[in-house]
Amino acid sequence: MPSPEQSSSGSDDPVHDSPGGAHDDAPTTRIPVTADDAATERFGVGTAVEDDSQTDADTDAYGSVDDDPRARESAGTGLARLRTWGPRQWVPVASFVIGAATVATFFAIGAWQRRWIADDGLIVLRTLRNLFAGNGPVFNVGERVEANTSTAWTYLLWFWAWITDGQLEYVALWVALVLSVAAIPIAMYGTARLLRTRLGGLDGAGFTLLLPFGAIIYIALPPARDFATSGLENGLCIFWVAVLWCQLVAWSRRTPDGRGATAANLVLAFTAGLAPLVRPELTVLGGLVLLLVLAAPSTWWRRIAMVVVAGVLPVGYQIFRMGYYGLLVPNPAVAKDASGAKWHQGFVYLGNLFGPYVLVLPVVLALVAGVVLIVGNRLRADRDDVAVVGAGDAAADADRGRFARLRGWSERLQSPTAVVVVVVLAGFIGGVYWLRQGGDFMHGRVLLVPLFILLLPVMILPITVPGHLRAAFRRAPAADDDTDDTDDTDGTEDAARAADRAAARRPRLQLAGSVALAAMWVTTLVWAITSHQNVLPNAGIDIGRSGIVDERRFYVTNMGIENPVTAKDYLDYPRMHAMVEKIDEYRTQGGVILPSFNYDEWYVAKLPTVMLPGAKRQVTVYFLNLGMTSMNAPLDVRVIDQMGLAYPLAAHTKRLEDGRIGHDKVLQSEWVVAESGAYPRKPVLPGYLDEDTVRQTQVALTCPQTRDRFASFEGPWTFARFKHNLVQSFDFNSYRIDRNPQYELQRCGLPIPPRINPR
Repeated sequence: MPSPEQSSSGSDDPVHDSPGGAHDDAPTTRIPVTADDAATERFGVGTAVEDDSQTDADTDAYGSVDDDPRARESAGTGLARLRTWGPRQWVPVASFVIGAATVATFFAIGAWQRRWIADDGLIVLRTLRNLFAGNGPVFNVGERVEANTSTAWTYLLWFWAWITDGQLEYVALWVALVLSVAAIPIAMYGTARLLRTRLGGLDGAGFTLLLPFGAIIYIALPPARDFATSGLENGLCIFWVAVLWCQLVAWSRRTPDGRGATAANLVLAFTAGLAPLVRPELTVLGGLVLLLVLAAPSTWWRRIAMVVVAGVLPVGYQIFRMGYYGLLVPNPAVAKDASGAKWHQGFVYLGNLFGPYVLVLPVVLALVAGVVLIVGNRLRADRDDVAVVGAGDAAADADRGRFARLRGWSERLQSPTAVVVVVVLAGFIGGVYWLRQGGDFMHGRVLLVPLFILLLPVMILPITVPGHLRAAFRRAPAADDDTDDTDDTDGTEDAARAADRAAARRPRLQLAGSVALAAMWVTTLVWAITSHQNVLPNAGIDIGRSGIVDERRFYVTNMGIENPVTAKDYLDYPRMHAMVEKIDEYRTQGGVILPSFNYDEWYVAKLPTVMLPGAKRQVTVYFLNLGMTSMNAPLDVRVIDQMGLAYPLAAHTKRLEDGRIGHDKVLQSEWVVAESGAYPRKPVLPGYLDEDTVRQTQVALTCPQTRDRFASFEGPWTFARFKHNLVQSFDFNSYRIDRNPQYELQRCGLPIPPRINPR
C-alpha cells in the first residue's frame, strides 16, 4: 500500500479533500476499493472486477468508509470504474428481491382478506363530501371544526377522489392498501442500504443472504393487516416513515459536498417537515431527523434552506388552522385530551397487544439480532482499522490538530450509527407517549407505528456463509508454536502469528454469528406462522373492562358482513335503519334526534312551533358512532357526538378519570337540547331528560368564554374573525367546561335559575 505522502501527491489519487474543501494540504489515505464495494454501493446493485494488485489485507474497507466522509467520497470515485457482476453481488440482490416481493405479497393478501372501513374511517369522508359540495374543510355545514387528526390523509384522499371520481369508501380503501403494502419493501430497502457494509461478512469473502425479519414480525400481527385498510391513516403513517427512513440512510452515506447533496437534503427536510401533518405525534421523529441533519456538517445557507423547506407547509397550515378553526391542534386532540396521562391503562393496552400473539418473543429476538449486528460491525471495524486506518495515522493526527472537537463531533453525526440511534429513540418516545396517553380503544392501532419504527434497523437480516468455510474449522496456531530457533528480537514472528490467529478466528466468528441469526430468523418465521391468526379473547362479543376491542371483528360480528366497506353496509348496525327513517320524518320541521335503548327507536326533542329570529329548523343527530351516522345522513343534517370529535362543546369538557379509553368525555343530552334550541318542557321534551338541567344548561351556555368559542367556529369567517381566532386559539386549546351544568354555572359566576320542579 502506498504511503500517505505518495497518496496525497499522486495525480490519480481517488481520495478527495475533507468536507468543505478545507485543508487542501492535509495528507490523505488511499482506501482500498473491492468488488464488494461496487456491489453494495446500493446494497448490491453494482458490480466489480477484482483487482489482482490488491492483497487480502487490503480488501473491503467498509468500516472506515461508513463513518468517514472522505472515505465515502473515495469509494464513490472508485466505484464508477467497476462494472462486472459476481456471485457475491447477485446473491444478496436476489435474496432481497425475493424476500421483499414475498413479504409484500403476503401482506397484500392478508390485508385484502380483512379489508374494511372502520366507523372512524368514515369520519374523514364526511369532510370530503363537504369539500366537494363547496362547504369547505368542515364536518357540518356552517361549523368550522377539524374532525380529522391527520391533515395529510384528508387531502390525500380528497386528491385521489377528485382524480378518480370514485366512491369515497373505495378510494380510502385502495389508497390505504397501496400505501400500507408499499411501505414494507421501501422500509426493507432502506435497511438493506444501511446493512450494505455487512455484505461478505467479516472478511468480505462470504455470500450474504438478505432475509426479511422485522417485516415478518410486523405483517404477522392481525392488527397490522386490519389497519392496512380501515380508512384510517395508519397506511400513510408507515409509508411516510419508510420513505423518510430510506432518505435518512442515503443521507448518512452521502458526502456533504457531493453532487446532488443539496437537492437531496432539501427533499429530506421537506419529508421530515410533513410529520405533524401526517400525525401530530410523528413530529418527534420528524423533529429529531431535522435536528440530526442540521447538526451535521453543512453550510449555514443550506441549513437555512432546509429549515425553510421543512417548515413552509406545516407552519403555513398551522396558521390557517389557528385562524380558521380557532385551535392549535385538530379537534380530536382536544376531545381525547392529548395532554392527559393514564399510565396504568397504557400498560394494559400494551399487554393487550403483546399477550394474544406472544409478541415478546420476536421483539426479544429483534433486540438480540440488533446486538449481534452491532458486535459484528465492531469486529469488522477493528479489522479495517488494521488494514486501512493504521496507514492513515499521520493524516488522523494532522486532522486532530487542525479541526476543533465540535467539528469532529458534527462529522460523526452523518453516519449510519447516528441514524439508527435517532430512529430507535424516536420509536421509543412514540411508544412511551401512547403508554402515557392510555393507548386507544382499538386493539393495537396506535402502537403499530412506533413498533414499525423500532423494527426499521432489523427489517432484514444479513446472514453470511463465510467464503473460506474450511478456515472456520482449522486449528488456530498456538501462541508457543515456534519451530524457529532464531532469535526474534524485533517481534516480527510474534506479530505474524497473532495475525494468523486473528485470521483463523474470523471465519469462526462469522459462522457463529450467521448460525445465530439464522436460528432467530427461523424462530421468527415459525412464530409468525403459528400466531398470525390469533384473536383476542371474546373478540367481537363484548368490549370488556379494559375498554379495548378488536374493532374490525366487533363490527363484523354485529353486522354479519365479513368485509364492511361502504356506509350502506353500516345500515345493518343497530339503530342505523331507524335513524335514517327518523331523519326523513323530521327533515323539514327539525329537531334533535337522540338514541334510545330500543335499537328500533330514537327519541326526538322537537323544535318550538315559533322559532326565535335568526334560528333555523335543522335536524341534529346526537350519537356516539360518528362515522356511520354522518355518512348515512344528508349534508344539511347536523351530526355531532358526545365525545366531541365533531362537537367542540363536548370536546372542551373535562376528561373522566375512570371513563373508557378514547370515550372518556360524555356530554349529557340536555346540553345539545339547550344549545340546539329545542323545546325544553315536557311533554314535548323526551321523558328521560330533566327540565331543570336543560334550563341550567341554557344559562351555562351564556358563559362569555363559551360564547367566544362558539363564535370562533360558527360566526362568519372574515379577516377580523381570522385575527381574533389566531390570538384566542392559545386559550381555546386549554379551555375546559364542567359537564355538570350546576358546577359550570359556579365556574362562570352565573346565577342558578329557580327550579321548575322543586325537590
